Parts: sequence; structure tokens; C-alpha cells
Amino acid sequence: MGLAGRKEMLSDNDQQAVADRLRRQLAQLTEESAKNEKILRRAQRLELDLLEAEDLANLFHQIIDGLAASYGLQQVTLVLCDPDHEVRHLLIAGGNQPEEFRELKFVDGLSGLAPQYVAMRAPWLGSYAAADHQLLFPGSVALKSVALIPLQRQGRLMGSINFGSDNPHRYTDDHFTDVLAHLGTIASFALENAVNRARLFRTGSIDVLTGWHNRRYLQARLKEELGRSKRERCMVSCLMLDLDNFKRINDSHGHLAGDAVLREVAQRIESEIRVNDVAARYGGEEFVVLLPATNLRGANVIAERIRGAVCAEPVEMGHGVAEIVTLSVGVAGVMPENSENDLKTIGESLLAHADVALYAAKSAGRNCVRQDPPK
Repeated sequence: MGLAGRKEMLSDNDQQAVADRLRRQLAQLTEESAKNEKILRRAQRLELDLLEAEDLANLFHQIIDGLAASYGLQQVTLVLCDPDHEVRHLLIAGGNQPEEFRELKFVDGLSGLAPQYVAMRAPWLGSYAAADHQLLFPGSVALKSVALIPLQRQGRLMGSINFGSDNPHRYTDDHFTDVLAHLGTIASFALENAVNRARLFRTGSIDVLTGWHNRRYLQARLKEELGRSKRERCMVSCLMLDLDNFKRINDSHGHLAGDAVLREVAQRIESEIRVNDVAARYGGEEFVVLLPATNLRGANVIAERIRGAVCAEPVEMGHGVAEIVTLSVGVAGVMPENSENDLKTIGESLLAHADVALYAAKSAGRNCVRQDPPK
């Protein structure tokens, strides 16, 4: 074979090699494109889940549990700066306790939690260091790399979403942070929306005079507590409280004095109940307190404690006049069976039984506690 033939053969081989290399590159690009499209769809789904969260509790679950599952992470935590405890109070008002969210950390200030908070404006990626990050990832034992995603609104740092991985190469300072920054923006917006919705709900369910929840809120919480009682097989008790001779106070001292008495009595009742109890102004001079996971014996103890606190000291009526005020209390309790699904009717029945007990207390001379059914 002559020189020209060898050159032509080499040229064909080179062309084949180039073609093979191009095919491999095309296959790799196609694979990467499909992978990126999958990542994009997942990110969009996560963003929608955050934006569509019904309330604060649901949003916290989406951030902590949803992101951990979607990204395959060993730990996801959420830190929120809540110096006035407003978010905590809104969470409790919605029927949840902060302690239910193991990976949620409320703080009064971000200083001292992690050095990255000092000037945090963009996601920080790097190796996990116990000295710097153990407060952000409590209980972690196998984390190797972390991503701290700031939550900001109107230039103010509200906290961070924190990703923890056991892969040392998962999050390094060489990685792009655009996707994580976008996630932080969406989460910040979703958090602000959830807080605003909780504020509006609370405003619409608060009695202006006493600052207590109103009857509308009570109806919603009663159904929730009965559902929990059914699941956990524990009793929920109800106290129906009514001020004695309240009409006489209004007639003798005026309606402003009557309002002052209602506010003072509400404060005295509130000082004797627990943080997870549900207190509401039921109407006029009548109040209701729901006692989750409390049997009738415990409910009677709390009722007597409230009754004693209300009449322990005179209440200011204005113009230098002070009088002892008393109230009567009716106690009832229920634990729904697994087969009972009409929680609304069960709730109405519970309130009715407490009202019957209250009538018995009034008939017994007032300023006392009675239970239905009787002890």
C-alpha cells in the first residue's frame, strides 16, 4: 500500500474516532440535560409545596421533612429569629407546640449561633465543623458538609435553612449557589405569607375586650382536640365558667366597670391554666376552657383552683370601689371511641354537658364547681 492509501486509512480512522467521541459527548449532554430537567421539576415542585403550605405547621414540615426527603439529606434544620416570640405564639394559637418540631430552633438573636451569620447575605457551603455548626445541627454525628441558606425579607436576616450531608463533597465552596439562593427567597416569601395568614386568622378569632380567643376559634380547636383525644386515647375535659350576679355589677357600677371586671377575671383564669389549654370567651360573662389530655379528676382540681383565684381578691370597679367577684364552674369530659367520626356533634355534646353542670353549680348557690355526670 502506498503512502496516499495509508493517509486515507488514517483519515478514516480519525473520522471514526471523532464520530465516536461526538456520540459519547452527545449522550453525556443528553443525560445531563435529563438530569437537570429532573432537578428543575423537583425544585419547582418543592417551591409550590412551600408556597401552598396551609399554615405555619405545614410550612415547617415542608421545609424540614420535605426538603430532607427530596434532596436525600441526613439532616435539615430551620433556625428562626423570633425575639418577640410572635411566631411561637402564632404556632401555638394554631394548635401546635414548638416542641413538636425537633429540627426547628427558635432564637431571640442569631449572634453566637454560627460565625457565618455575622455577614450572611448568600448561601454558605463548606465542611461541617462541630465548633461552628453544632448549634445549627443538634444531635448530628455523621455530617461532613453543610449548606446554610439565609432567610431574608426586606434586607433583614430572619434565620436560615440548614442542609447537612454525610458526603464531604456534597457542599463545597466550589459549587454554584444560585439554586439554593432561589430556594431561600421562595422559603422566605412563604414564611412571611404564613405568618401574615396566621395573624389575620388570630385577629378574626380574638375577643377584643379580653384578648382571649372567641367562640369561632373555640369551635375549630374543639374539633382538633377531640381528634387528638381519639387518636391518643385520652380524655379531653371542658370547663364552662360564668360570673355570678354579673347583671348586678353592670346595673350598680355601669358597663365600663363590667368590662373591667371581665378583663380582670379573664387574667385571673389565665394565670391558673396551662400553656396548652384552650381558653375562649364564649359570650357575655361566660368563658370556656378546654383541657386536653385531662381526666375529670384533674379538671375538677383546675376548676377549683380557678374559682379560688377569682374570688381571692376584690376587683376594682372604678371610683375607688372594689368588690369580691365569684364565678360558677361546670365540668364535663369525653373520650371519643375509634368508631365515632362525627366530632362536631361530640363537641356540641361536650359543651352541652358542661353547661348542664354549670346550671347545677348555679342552683347549688353559685361560687362552686359541679360535674356532669355528677361524681
